[in-house]
Amino acid sequence: PTLQFPCRPEINMKSACLSLLLVSVCWALPFRQSGFMDFMMEDEPGSGSPMPPVFKPRTPTPPPVLPEGPDGHFCPFRCQCHLRVSQCSDLGLFDRQNVCLERNTVDKTLILVNNKITIIHAKAFSSLINLERLYLSKNLLKDVPANIPKSLQELRIHENQINKIKKSSFAGMANVIVMELGSNPLSSSGVDNGAFADLKRVSYIRIADTNITSIPKGLPSSLFELHLDGNKITKVTADSLKGLKNLSKLGLSHNEISVVENGSLANMPHLRELHLDNNMLTSVPSGILHPKMKILHFVTLSFNQFQVIYLHTNKIAAVGTEDFCPPGYNTKKAMYSGISLFSNPVPYWEVQPITFRCVFDRSAIQLGNYRKK
Repeated sequence: PTLQFPCRPEINMKSACLSLLLVSVCWALPFRQSGFMDFMMEDEPGSGSPMPPVFKPRTPTPPPVLPEGPDGHFCPFRCQCHLRVSQCSDLGLFDRQNVCLERNTVDKTLILVNNKITIIHAKAFSSLINLERLYLSKNLLKDVPANIPKSLQELRIHENQINKIKKSSFAGMANVIVMELGSNPLSSSGVDNGAFADLKRVSYIRIADTNITSIPKGLPSSLFELHLDGNKITKVTADSLKGLKNLSKLGLSHNEISVVENGSLANMPHLRELHLDNNMLTSVPSGILHPKMKILHFVTLSFNQFQVIYLHTNKIAAVGTEDFCPPGYNTKKAMYSGISLFSNPVPYWEVQPITFRCVFDRSAIQLGNYRKK
């Protein structure tokens, strides 16, 4: 006899379902991902019928709306606006009509660098009542713009075509701290005496790479840094640096200076960095050791405040034992943290070691071979 098990209907039902599922999988088509345009076509009228779609007449496009900046104000055309900053490009002029909008009443910085601006309307800045930084570099301006906001603290207008700085150019700009005027076709006769008189708070002025032949007179006494590199200055006089009692850094590199008048640096007690490299000096300037110069009597404070002097690439043929350090100076108190004398026709093997007795460290002295050009 054979054993027979009773039929279980639930097992037969599961088998039938599994068979149907396998059949449907075998006949299924490969999967195809629907793109965004496929969904759009499915929603268009007539996409599910053989009839061609019915096109509706195109409605006129509304005029573009100026984008809003992050502060909710409209951003001027051809400008990129960030928080209190507008940067504009592709401009040929700057006036109230094409750039200055209500947004600019909240701007702190306006950047118009590297455009082709030739003219700025006299009332272009009338709404910029809170402007602090104005960058106009690399344009085609021939004059300093008129009516610059009195709130301005930083003006950079280098690399233009400005050949005249009038006495009225910076009138009333008492809040300016930084002034950049380099790389303009300026001459000494093009800078009026007293042109910087109203800059009562300015601490940084740069007039580099121009055609000036002398240090401008009447510079503000508030100056902390003065950069006149890359000009055609031939002489440093006491009168030209008169009143600069707060000056700490003086840049006169790449000029044609052959004379530094004795005592010309005497009235700058805080001067600690002097750049006279790449000039035509034939000796170490005697003016740096004027007896009244307090700069030569710094002692070690909570921070090191030593003098640095750059004299490389000149025509200095000799260095004396008292050129940098006065006789009888206390060698325990350093005066200099750096002296550069390389690329001068001085026979370095003849320089006495005592010459640098007031230098902070011997490694701070830069000497090198001289190569005739």
